Amino acid sequence: MKKRQTANWTPLLLGAMTLGAMVWTSGAYAAPASAQGQVAITIYNNDLALVQDVRQLDLPKGRAVADFADVSAQIRPETVTIAAPGAGVVEQNFDYDLLSPERLVDKGVGQAVTIIRTNRATGVETTERGTILANNNGTLVQIGNRIEVLGDMDARLVFDQLPEGLKARPTLSVTLDAAQAGKRPVTLSYLSRGFSWKADYVAMFDEKAGKLDMQGWVTLNNTSGTTYPAAKLLLVAGAVGDGGEQPRFRPARPVGIVGTQAAPREQVGDFYLYPIANPTTLAQAQQKQVSFLDVKGASATKSYWYRNAWAATNDEAQSFASVINFSNAREGGLGDALPAGTVRVYMRDASGAPQFVGEDNIGHTPMGSTLALKTGEAFDVKIQPTVEKREKIDSAEWERVAQYRITRDGKAETVSVDAPKTYWRTHMAYRLTNARAVPVTVEVVQAGLDRGWHDTRVSAESAKGEMRNADERVWKITIPAQGSVNLTAQIDARY
Repeated sequence: MKKRQTANWTPLLLGAMTLGAMVWTSGAYAAPASAQGQVAITIYNNDLALVQDVRQLDLPKGRAVADFADVSAQIRPETVTIAAPGAGVVEQNFDYDLLSPERLVDKGVGQAVTIIRTNRATGVETTERGTILANNNGTLVQIGNRIEVLGDMDARLVFDQLPEGLKARPTLSVTLDAAQAGKRPVTLSYLSRGFSWKADYVAMFDEKAGKLDMQGWVTLNNTSGTTYPAAKLLLVAGAVGDGGEQPRFRPARPVGIVGTQAAPREQVGDFYLYPIANPTTLAQAQQKQVSFLDVKGASATKSYWYRNAWAATNDEAQSFASVINFSNAREGGLGDALPAGTVRVYMRDASGAPQFVGEDNIGHTPMGSTLALKTGEAFDVKIQPTVEKREKIDSAEWERVAQYRITRDGKAETVSVDAPKTYWRTHMAYRLTNARAVPVTVEVVQAGLDRGWHDTRVSAESAKGEMRNADERVWKITIPAQGSVNLTAQIDARY
């Protein structure tokens, strides 16, 4: 063995370690320039994007292989389309076996390498030639007539060349057949995972003035494994069908009214488009925010909401939900369709400093809608629902009082009742209290009225309510400042 001399070639060096490996080169590392051309990315809400990349390629006449480096590492190869004037596509392959220390050794099995060891005491390096036998929970090499396991942190491997098939970057290899030689634009299009966007909203609510200022921000995420410099971005508000899971059931929440106004935005199919004005770099593993909405002085109010489950009673008073109500209508509202996202609400304290008061999520909301955001639980506006009693009703009485009911479509119809049946009358009481110095309006929702037999009815109530649907009756009650209100309801049902 001898002291290593300086070589006249640039080797690939790999330090073999028990838990991993490191790569060195003899010179300073420089990140390769992107091979992309003019890139446009359309990003959808459901972890999906359409990438369109126009590159200038100088093709020879006849068949030739063109490597498209810097495509997404999460490309869906089956969605690739290539448009090359005067050339046809013969074959395409996506090389996703990317260069890494582990993959370099894996691919190097059977290949001759140089093993370099450093003496910790003297710093002297020694070299030997060997062959990689395996790389399974450790690297096995054959050196002459002996076999060694490289677990020494002071040993490293030197590769003469890259093993075939490894790529430093995600690469799409395409065989093109050109009728004539020459430079031409080639458009590469494909769908990819690893892209997402959502809307985030910041709202400043002035309760006394009844006004709301709203800023909307697009939050972009790129986990595709590839960076896209100076890309033109177009956002689509909506989850296009891709065979994924269907939306899950959403929990009960305050109800708004869906609007019917057309927003002043371009649409494709049933989706609104939100273009980003200037080209922007979308780096791998980066989150980026871009403004898309800024409205001052939209009308807004605060209310309180509580939903009581069927026959639910509480020994202690419960807080109403604090609800901010506003509109995205053309007149008096935000004046735009709102992509799904999170709305964070702030209010100013006595010193004028903004304070966070809660947040809520919204779905894709057509323009002209009214929105009700549940921002938190009220400290001093309470409700205590109680089942006062339940009693049986004979079928004859039921037939007298249950001639009409509210059906699912909101229309009254005659009900036929088969006797004898057992019916129950539930007496509900709701004590509403307000410790605030001003009156408040609350919305009390009694749920669970759709018992499945289509013969449930509210036969008596202390304040006039309305059926929002077959399952819920709603009362809107004003509670005086530092006062209380007692609400009662009598509900008849068969079960």
